[in-house]
Amino acid sequence: LISGTRMAAQECGAELEVLAPEREQDVEVQNKLLEEAIEKNPDAILFSPSSFDASDELLQEAKDKGIKITFIDSYTESNIQDMTVATDNLEAGKQLGEYARTFLNKDSQIAIVSHVKGVSTAVEREQGFREGLGDYADNIVDIVYCNSLYEKSYELAQELMRKYPDLELIAGMNEYSAVGVGRAVSDAGAKDKIAVVGVDCSQEAINLMEMGVYKGIIVQKAFRMGYIGVEETIHMLNGDAVEKNIDSGCELVTPENMYNSDIERLIFPFS
Repeated sequence: LISGTRMAAQECGAELEVLAPEREQDVEVQNKLLEEAIEKNPDAILFSPSSFDASDELLQEAKDKGIKITFIDSYTESNIQDMTVATDNLEAGKQLGEYARTFLNKDSQIAIVSHVKGVSTAVEREQGFREGLGDYADNIVDIVYCNSLYEKSYELAQELMRKYPDLELIAGMNEYSAVGVGRAVSDAGAKDKIAVVGVDCSQEAINLMEMGVYKGIIVQKAFRMGYIGVEETIHMLNGDAVEKNIDSGCELVTPENMYNSDIERLIFPFS
């Protein structure tokens, strides 16, 4: 995503500064960085909120100063943004649920390991996943949150496997969630018993798919998301007509299609 923003800024002649906390769930640090950004009085702030409501007052302060706000990847409870560029997370979750359903039957037990409770991406992906599962959504026995920590996701997956010995599928709602689950299922020697599906890609995620642990993942088009976010924000600043909500897209990656040329470009992005 950051690579996409930088390329768009370079091509458009825009000055771009990237600020981020060390951990996705560190809302307090993110807000301090947002305050710092507002003090610099830029033309626009591209913001990827880690909380559904904790940044609203600061974002309103930015708006009051005439700073345009573009949400990237997720959004907040208030409709304060001028534009949102993100994956359609409902659709991503639905695609994952429809694919996961192919590994299940009416008696299968399903668990969800999500990332940060209440954040828009988690809420919408879970909702879409349930829609994709259809009547199998009634088979979800538990949903837990790892706060985007690999170690916590790993521990939660171990606990789920102990608590539900007949578990047949675990879905991870972001990269931290899914990789932690994948590690736990692999270490337990349960890859042939428990199917793992997830959202987001990394080198470890690809390794887990090659090992037969991951059965499928939804991969966001993160580079495109970042590029469009900067490009369309500049169009907005120039007074051009822009869409308020832009879907940056996603793809289902499986062991069968992972080495197709188009998919390879998506899961092995250049740096």
